[in-house]
Amino acid sequence: MAKTTIQYVCSSCGAKAPQMLGRCPVCGEWGTYEEEIVAAAPKKGVMPRSTGAAVPQRLQDVVANEEMRMDMCNGEFNRVLGGGLVPGSLVLLGGEPGIGKSTLALQVLMQQGERKTLYASGEESVRQLKLRAERLAGNAENLYISSETSLERILEQVKEIEPEIVVVDSIQTIGTETIEATIGSITQVRECAARIMEFAKSRNIPFIIIGHINKEGSLAGPKVLEHIVDTVLQFEGDQQYMYRILRAQKNRFGSTSEIGIYEMRQNGLREVTNPSELLLSTAREGLSGIAIAAAVEGVRPFLIEVQALVSSAAYGTPQRSSTGFDGRRLNMLLAVLEKRVGFKLLQKDVFLNIAGGLRVQDPAIDLAVLAAVLSSNMDIALNAGTCLCGEVGLAGEIRPVNRIEQRIAEAQKLGFRRILVPADQKVDVSRFKIEVVAVKKVTDAFRLLIKN
Repeated sequence: MAKTTIQYVCSSCGAKAPQMLGRCPVCGEWGTYEEEIVAAAPKKGVMPRSTGAAVPQRLQDVVANEEMRMDMCNGEFNRVLGGGLVPGSLVLLGGEPGIGKSTLALQVLMQQGERKTLYASGEESVRQLKLRAERLAGNAENLYISSETSLERILEQVKEIEPEIVVVDSIQTIGTETIEATIGSITQVRECAARIMEFAKSRNIPFIIIGHINKEGSLAGPKVLEHIVDTVLQFEGDQQYMYRILRAQKNRFGSTSEIGIYEMRQNGLREVTNPSELLLSTAREGLSGIAIAAAVEGVRPFLIEVQALVSSAAYGTPQRSSTGFDGRRLNMLLAVLEKRVGFKLLQKDVFLNIAGGLRVQDPAIDLAVLAAVLSSNMDIALNAGTCLCGEVGLAGEIRPVNRIEQRIAEAQKLGFRRILVPADQKVDVSRFKIEVVAVKKVTDAFRLLIKN
């Protein structure tokens, strides 16, 4: 029997060390080293066993057909996957505790109709899964559930049942008997993921595995876990709000620019096909500190409500707080507002909020952020029928953004009468009934907003 050795591996970056270290010398993280038991290396001169002869082929001789996809009967899930689930693929779904990962996976399986599916959980009993399924009120006729932590027994169940889709919840609670390590360790997570990938490819069965995240918000376990799988999905949102966003961080079979939006309800997750109507408040007219921005996440345009509150600082150091928006970018925009426009905010607190609990990274909402701050500072309500779109540079110029025509069309569809866009943006305004106003600088946009 081969001898085993012990080494220590950083769970953050995968760096190895012969002894336990408090701080990783590679990534600088503290307390990330974990013990790993590895088999001894093969003797010198012994070649690894090959599974088959691989013959090099000319690229032009390889026939590449379009990947067959399985319709998941869930429009938002299909959108993020790139059109559906590819047979034999391995999908990793991660997110905060309690955000709804297990609910989403179970709900997707219950929407498969006549397809035979298996949900293997290492965290919940079959009774808990039954109660959750009853709350979701879906079609569970062909859904099999199992409470199991042994990878070998899960794979045996898959061979016996022969499902078309398998969900493993979660990879950190599953262990293989061939590794002498505790369940959830780096060695177990890596080996289980590799075994599942090999099984999925050989049987042409897609697997969806749920993964935990660490305190920094990244997927727990070795980084190689994300390299092994075909697709990495991140389910995010604020538990205090009802909306959830599904993003693709990696996708070998599609684009990573798509997002799916869900609304968490008592009976499960509801797909949000038109987020603009839900994210906009109808009682915003006459209120200062509110601006409407035309944002794009992936290829989907939607309008969001940017709220700002500017007040006199109660303490010596003014506060700068943002929810759903990058705090460093807010500080940069406030510096532009002081330097280029002349509004002094040194002795004032500034609070910014993206309504609905969404986190938006689109730079095209910069102009709306400044407009909301200006409106709150002057206590003047902006025109409720005006929408804004544009990235703000350090010189105070309004820079062009992508997918401008889709943003304009979305504002027109929701009944807005006017939209401010960058002056350098090439737009065919004859296609739209909404008034499209081109602005070159932040000062030009503010004059129009205050005047009307």
